Amino acid sequence: MILKSTIDRIMEATDIVEVIGEFVQLKKRGANYVGLSPFVNERTPSFTVSPAKGIFKDFSSGKGGSAVTFLMELEKFTYPEALKWLAKKYSIEVEETVETAENKEEENRRESLMIVSGYAAKFFHESLLDTDEGKAIGLSYFKERGFTADTIKKFELGYSPDQWEAFTGEALKQGYLEEFLTESGLSVKRDNGSLYDRYRGRVMFPIHSFTGRIIAFGGRTLKSDKNVPKYVNSPESEIYHKSNVLYGLYFAKKSIREEDNCYLVEGYADVISVHQAGIESVVASSGTSLTVEQIRLIGRLTKNITILYDGDAAGIKAAVRGLDLILEEGLNVKVVLFPDGHDPDSYVRLVGTAGFKKHIEDNKKDFILFKTNLLLKEAGNDPIKKSEVIRDIVESIAKIPDSIKASVFIKECSNILQIDERALLSELNKMRQAKAKKDGQQPNGRMTTPVDEYPGDDYPVVTEEPKETFSQEKEIVRLLLLYGNKMIDWDGIANTYIGPFMVAELNDIEFEYPVVKTFIELYSKEVENGVLPEEQHFIHYPDKEIVDLVVTLITTKYTLSENWYEMHKILTSDEQANMKATILGAIFHLKMHKVGKMLDNLRKELQNAVTDEDQDILLNQYMRMKKVEKTISDYLGSVILK
Repeated sequence: MILKSTIDRIMEATDIVEVIGEFVQLKKRGANYVGLSPFVNERTPSFTVSPAKGIFKDFSSGKGGSAVTFLMELEKFTYPEALKWLAKKYSIEVEETVETAENKEEENRRESLMIVSGYAAKFFHESLLDTDEGKAIGLSYFKERGFTADTIKKFELGYSPDQWEAFTGEALKQGYLEEFLTESGLSVKRDNGSLYDRYRGRVMFPIHSFTGRIIAFGGRTLKSDKNVPKYVNSPESEIYHKSNVLYGLYFAKKSIREEDNCYLVEGYADVISVHQAGIESVVASSGTSLTVEQIRLIGRLTKNITILYDGDAAGIKAAVRGLDLILEEGLNVKVVLFPDGHDPDSYVRLVGTAGFKKHIEDNKKDFILFKTNLLLKEAGNDPIKKSEVIRDIVESIAKIPDSIKASVFIKECSNILQIDERALLSELNKMRQAKAKKDGQQPNGRMTTPVDEYPGDDYPVVTEEPKETFSQEKEIVRLLLLYGNKMIDWDGIANTYIGPFMVAELNDIEFEYPVVKTFIELYSKEVENGVLPEEQHFIHYPDKEIVDLVVTLITTKYTLSENWYEMHKILTSDEQANMKATILGAIFHLKMHKVGKMLDNLRKELQNAVTDEDQDILLNQYMRMKKVEKTISDYLGSVILK
């Protein structure tokens, strides 16, 4: 457990813009920052960060909170994990209990997999640097590739000894559990139940998560035996889903944001060599076809991808087929080819950083034009093949969501393909209409709308609890957050704060919605202890439901322009101008609503009453409640409306 004083230090040191900026490309807009949501796929930014309040709000998914909440939502961290990540970032020491076998067993499953992967990386790295076998085989291989000692250390490269149980035996001796060794893929279970090392005799490339923790490995054999697979990679696990991971992204993300471009290569060595040459904005899909999830990871940081292909024609043709996904996500794609026989790794070692950068600048081509020229060359003078090329190119252009950009490509391709621009536009529109019809129709025949995917209210309203009840209860929470620590300035009331006044006035109200009820209880408890809790108290509260409620209530998707009045001569209402009306209005409207529900229930009971005695009792209760309703109604009319 982390001490409260340490948590306070972490919160004080945390710059929410800096933290979220590591994961999302943010642009300043007024007092806030905006960017594309990292939680849903969107074209228009709806993700807002408020440095003044220390919160973020994603209006597409409804998520919101502090830097801690953001890490928990995006990286699936626990509350302590998020705090430790921030502590590490800001060099704040966090005292922890000594890690023993018992402690390891108590860790949650995901954290246990992280811990054992971290231990494995340390074991392989030390085997590379400190053992005779590691130095002779692994280290000499990396040095032949031109990797420096600093690079080897930075990427935590390693070597797995060519023995059946070198790693597994040591891990078990250190108290790591068999289930996590096998689930992470580090060890494999024999038929007799014993374990052996998966990566024996291989140089090791640890794979880091977006936040820098080791989640998987790629192991490369140095043997020439064709029966031995060249690479062995970690299996899918709770912490590693290869379609969601890009090799090198942890080391590249800062440079990608700064350069506003991401270089995409094929393998581990390509990433390391190009990175070492000073071009740090480079990642790899690690031998798998690029996935939508990987593209979106890049899209959070930049809208520009430059793909660096080796000179293998068959490989280029195969890769080109899958790149329409990038266009569909709205990213700009350029392609660079290297001379035959060279890949980014070998070419950067051959010509150096300056020569490598020059080659990129001189040879990069827009993907659509690159693809057009490539396929046209293959088609030659065959009219049938040429018509297929035209259809293929138009299909790619149809993936581009930006209509203006698509029309520019149509014009360019019309010149290259020597075909009338109107014919291409006609084909493009047909494809787009077919796609819209296919995407917009659900199995039941109903057209989808944004409301289907993202409900208007940020919180699910249970059917037995009317939405109006929740809205009125939320309004009480909002006013407590915004004005609870302000003094009352009406009716000559002195030395009284709005927060305690509201708590006292609402003492007879039973709040129905659970998260609101919890908030009111927390607020009341703080007031009883002589504290007036402000919004930051709840923004950093461990209960995620409370954080979501608070952030939703204190943020708005829109801000009024400072020039609004000058431009339109329209005044907007200011709830602070008449605080009496604002506060008492909320309290008594809620009370009126509660009384109305009680009257409804009494009417139903009267209809079902069997005896005259029951009817008399219920009728008396009903008349008393009607008097209460009239009193509140009169009060609202005289105090609020006048």
